[in-house]
Amino acid sequence: MKPLRLTLLLFALALSRMGFADDLLPSWNDTAAKAAIVKFVNRVTTEGSADFVPPADRIAVFDNDGTLWSEQPMYFQLAFALDRVKALAPRHPEWKNQQPFKAALEGDMKALAETGEHGLLELVIATHAGNTSEEFAQIVRDWVSTARHPKLGRPYTELVFQPMLDLLTYLRANGFKTYIVSGGGIEFLRVVAEELYGVPPEQVIGSSVKTKYEVRDGKPAIVRLSEIDFIDDKTGKPVGIHKFIGKRPIMAVGNSDGDFQMLEWTTSAPGARLGLIVHHDNAEREFAYDRKSAFGKLDRGLDEGPKRGWTIVSMKNDWRAVW
Repeated sequence: MKPLRLTLLLFALALSRMGFADDLLPSWNDTAAKAAIVKFVNRVTTEGSADFVPPADRIAVFDNDGTLWSEQPMYFQLAFALDRVKALAPRHPEWKNQQPFKAALEGDMKALAETGEHGLLELVIATHAGNTSEEFAQIVRDWVSTARHPKLGRPYTELVFQPMLDLLTYLRANGFKTYIVSGGGIEFLRVVAEELYGVPPEQVIGSSVKTKYEVRDGKPAIVRLSEIDFIDDKTGKPVGIHKFIGKRPIMAVGNSDGDFQMLEWTTSAPGARLGLIVHHDNAEREFAYDRKSAFGKLDRGLDEGPKRGWTIVSMKNDWRAVW
């Protein structure tokens, strides 16, 4: 663990034990959403309480796009894939009439959004099949180091939500283990997750392509194949959690209907549970979208979330800061 991150974690833990747990959420306003988080954490961490949960079972899962960082006007990994498609298009004239490549080359975001995570993975597969895991990771690092958001003009790595970073720190200080459960590509996220969120690669779950082991030039390598292995979206999220974590979380955080089943599965079990939905309702500081959005559509979650006891987090009212 890096020295700065370790120092922050120790500081957070010290504050928590001193009884100032809510001070670990400085970028949250003192609203019902913040109170719900603090109340839940106190319930599951107070020894002797009927709701006490041993540290080994304090598992919290977070979606990534739209939950931990922005996702408009498109998923950031989609922007990465589009750049690769455009760079390689001269070698593939057939892409002009083949979806999702046609939409990618024409900038048709609506058509791309309709292809979902499956379409995104098709783009990634086509542009990176045959790469080793190390080669792909380096391509991601190179892109992240230079790419800028098309509307905000900032590096994508600067568009991480500060309230989510505060929440991750707060939970870890209270004995939680935090996981990312994303519809995005697992190998893409593993490159950036630890530096951005303090989540190590082994605690990242995402969509994936098939790989194989082979020896290249005398060196062992994991090679990416041109086949989809697993889509970690919607009903795939609980399946991925069960497969890779092996325990049901007690807390789930998302922002779209793609996270609905993850929150449903997490909060339907007995005991203290917390479901949070980040609602992007602040066009002045970020973006405002929900029911009709091509990316990060939030419709069913808005209607059913409150009935299920989930907390709808208003970016406009509940967050003191965004990035």
